[in-house]
Amino acid sequence: MEIIEHLGRWNEEYASWKQRHTDLDELAQYPFVQNKVAPFTPARRALTMMQVGVVSSAGAYIDGSEPFDTQTVTGDLNFREIPSQIDLRDLRFASRGYDPAFVQQDPNVQVPLQRLFEFEINRIIGRLNSVFWSFSGFIPDAGRLVNELIPRLLERIHRYEIQSVLLIPASRLCHQSCGLAARAIELTGIPTITLAVDRYVAENVRPPRVAFYDGQFGSVAGQPNWPEHQRRVLDEALRWLEPMGEPGLRKLAVELESKVEVARGER
Repeated sequence: MEIIEHLGRWNEEYASWKQRHTDLDELAQYPFVQNKVAPFTPARRALTMMQVGVVSSAGAYIDGSEPFDTQTVTGDLNFREIPSQIDLRDLRFASRGYDPAFVQQDPNVQVPLQRLFEFEINRIIGRLNSVFWSFSGFIPDAGRLVNELIPRLLERIHRYEIQSVLLIPASRLCHQSCGLAARAIELTGIPTITLAVDRYVAENVRPPRVAFYDGQFGSVAGQPNWPEHQRRVLDEALRWLEPMGEPGLRKLAVELESKVEVARGER
């Protein structure tokens, strides 16, 4: 199974699109990857026993280090390996394709380390991996993403013997980048779950497991400064890792729960 089915044909479509468009950031008529079949690796242990890794495409980097290049046409094909114990106030975001207002208020909306450490303490997950991986997911050249960035990312993920991976996109194009990364990770035998707020892109790229809800770009892991909302999004999504027996997209119930809370005057 391929990460991008019919890669040669997609490369031709991308080259044609790039020639016809001068402002690539607009993504007008962009040829999003369309896969027909998703890889799938069953979870072999309970969530409470899993070491969970996180991949974020929001362009997070440590303050004082080199930021991601948000001006390059094909997208920045590098990633950062960042300690999970970092003080979130020390993170900066090279945003491309999404409004950075939410991460500036609360980095947990794209890098939910505080919520995941809570899950570890409360034994919802076994353990959060000691590092997480960040890249700038606005990468129009999906072929280079697959051939250059993803193999290096896979090597680092396997170095830590992770048992599951949570992928969190930030922008519309990030949904494609994270979806392709999820396919690649799953093909190496590690189960994944991908959060999504853009159903069209997620359904076309076909990552193995997708947890979808009607959220906002730049705030995919929950609303800023609303820890309970973030917990709902992450808890429901992660709990699908173990019981899902085949690839698919499932809609989170978090929207209904949040509406009830608002109606009750609790938010």
